[in-house]
Amino acid sequence: MSTDLMSADLMRSGLLRAGLPSFEQICDAAARIAPYATVTPVLRSARLDALVGAELHFKCENLQRGGAFKFRGACNAVWSLDDAQAARGVVTHSSGNHGNALAMAAATRGISAHVVVPEGAVRAKLEAIEQAGAVLHRCAPTQAAREAMAAEVQRQTGSELVHPYADARVMAGQGTLVLELMRQVEALDALITPVGGGGLASGCAIAAHGIDPALALFGAEPLGASDAAQSLARGARIEAFTADTICDGLRALIGEPNFEALRSHRTQVITVSDEETIAAMKLLWRELKQVVEVSSATVFAAVLKQREHFAGRRVGLVLTGGNVDLDALPW
Repeated sequence: MSTDLMSADLMRSGLLRAGLPSFEQICDAAARIAPYATVTPVLRSARLDALVGAELHFKCENLQRGGAFKFRGACNAVWSLDDAQAARGVVTHSSGNHGNALAMAAATRGISAHVVVPEGAVRAKLEAIEQAGAVLHRCAPTQAAREAMAAEVQRQTGSELVHPYADARVMAGQGTLVLELMRQVEALDALITPVGGGGLASGCAIAAHGIDPALALFGAEPLGASDAAQSLARGARIEAFTADTICDGLRALIGEPNFEALRSHRTQVITVSDEETIAAMKLLWRELKQVVEVSSATVFAAVLKQREHFAGRRVGLVLTGGNVDLDALPW
């Protein structure tokens, strides 16, 4: 066996030990969720292309069921359960979109869902979770409090934990959007996703390099929650930090397997300020006529900030969600 093949095999086995899905598992997830998930459109803007000097393809997961990409991962996790597991229901912790997605996915299978939500979560997102039929459990706005409450609910109910990002089933589901995007747009040169806990970024990295190992991968992260960028820079995962950003969907600490995926797939993370992200959010509304969450706008903010990485290239940008509280816009 060649050295390159041996290295590839070692990398794959290491990723699997770290709790990451394989490319084949992402393909299986695509078939599993096909009856339930929406094939989302890709939008273009000649004016935004000219502004950046690149060919931009916006994958609109804000138009996914539940208004966010999270439905993909939640749906795959729910339909991966055997009947005995499913009968006990599911539980997670979430600031909004993952909780809503899990509640909706549970409803497709007729099972119960429990969602632990931190105080201060976006009101529109909490209302969506309740409307989807989940039981809400409130906790303090810290990662430790979320994990502890979810564990307690799991102990009391026997529900299956579906972690919002450090779950191979969830990551596999999120990666399915790349399979779609790369069928919709031929010969992408680069792909950029937001980075929070890292479920999306890691699933997309595995899927993208399963199709094109040469594809350049980027992540966009708020300056006030730049643990992934700092972890990659130091070569080891930061284990504690306090987030300070308006991007509520990107405040989570990157998961251990997710960090390993970003490092293994050579993902370069670009940090952006809240002010840069809000400006990008406005531009996306003005030119694409899409209302996206501020967390989603980080990808366009990153491309605007470091245009030299993208100039002359065909770039896929993942707009992750559109669950915006119109009574509390960031401007």
